[in-house]
Amino acid sequence: MDDDRIRIRPMTPADCDRVAEIRIGGWRSAYRGLIPQSYLDALDVAQDAERRRGYFSQGDGSVVDLVAVRDGEVVGWACHGPYRDGEVRTEDVELYAIYVDPGRYGAGIGHALLQESVRRCTAAGHPRMLLWVLKDNARARRFYERAGFHADGAEEPFDVEGVEVPEVRYTRELTPHR
Repeated sequence: MDDDRIRIRPMTPADCDRVAEIRIGGWRSAYRGLIPQSYLDALDVAQDAERRRGYFSQGDGSVVDLVAVRDGEVVGWACHGPYRDGEVRTEDVELYAIYVDPGRYGAGIGHALLQESVRRCTAAGHPRMLLWVLKDNARARRFYERAGFHADGAEEPFDVEGVEVPEVRYTRELTPHR
């Protein structure tokens, strides 16, 4: 068996600490210069891990957390679940998050996670996957565009410590319209 292979599996509570490290590292790497540095500096891995553990105990199964494992180590995380238009759930699904250990960017980990999320959501019969990305995050936008997503014109402000950071919505068709 090739040890360099990326395996995608469901996240477990035991993964929470490592996922928090990846998520915080991802924020600090990807959003440097895009959101206030004071916010990035204040992010706390232990607090984030505790929040992840809380999600596991309160979840109803509608949110799916996946981890990427290479050489026995968790190296990436993705999360998807119901899309809400305001307070109303739609048949669509939303990719809430996808993060890769910053030291492993470009190794196909994010692509593998995204492919598995898309595969699962397509199999579940969702017509579209939507996601929000910081407007100025050119690297992430290129990543999603290469994977068949496109900006659909929707934009929302994301407030970070009083600084408005615009997000744009991306979408990808998953199943033929009924």
